[in-house]
Amino acid sequence: MGKYINTAGIVLRETVWKDSSKILTVLTDSEGKLTVTARGALRKNSMLASVAQLLAFSEMTIYATRDRWVLTEARSVEQFIGLRGDLVLLSLGSYFAELTEAAADEDSPNPGLLSLCLNALYALSEGIKAPGYIKPAFELRLMKISGYAPLLSRCSVCGREEPERASMDMTGGTIRCSDCAQSQETVISKGALSAMRYITGCDPKKLFSFTLSSDALRELSLAAEEYLLVQLDRRFRTLEFYKSIG
Repeated sequence: MGKYINTAGIVLRETVWKDSSKILTVLTDSEGKLTVTARGALRKNSMLASVAQLLAFSEMTIYATRDRWVLTEARSVEQFIGLRGDLVLLSLGSYFAELTEAAADEDSPNPGLLSLCLNALYALSEGIKAPGYIKPAFELRLMKISGYAPLLSRCSVCGREEPERASMDMTGGTIRCSDCAQSQETVISKGALSAMRYITGCDPKKLFSFTLSSDALRELSLAAEEYLLVQLDRRFRTLEFYKSIG
């Protein structure tokens, strides 16, 4: 027999199914990542229409059987309206969703990951911080939550803690001072390195509470994206689309 489960979750992906329904990938607070059927979500006047769309965060009632999850009702909590009228912001939010889906495990709750996703989308939607800050902060914090936090405390060769300019080994996730650096590594300034240390070590509620010069922010953005892509060893179509229009 099946059972009803009450949970909160955000839609990370939506796919049309059988003309009038959708298959949703949802990250929930109590059940982890689920594949949920939203029957009739595409029908006119459907009660599920608004909650069964990408980036919608809702309180849900899901009917669970042995091999299927079905969304029976939901109450919208946050739609992130600020993203939906701006193609660039929406594409960046979609990238956050695709990253979150890649990092989440089926049927395994991850409150830190859900909170990170919601906080980043809210900051983006409400204009709390510029997208150029939110994106690298999200990428690096997601790496930490996923167990891929880079080792940034000191040079991995000589142990120097505060190099004026450092380089980062994207494969090993370590830094080297300028004296120990290798030519193929990505160079980062002291300001960018300090920001990376802050992002991976700060209170989650203060994730976006940092500022940088334009040059240091550019270095941070390049390093965070490169590190994530190397560690996860895959491409993200939403990132490619965001960069094509951003």
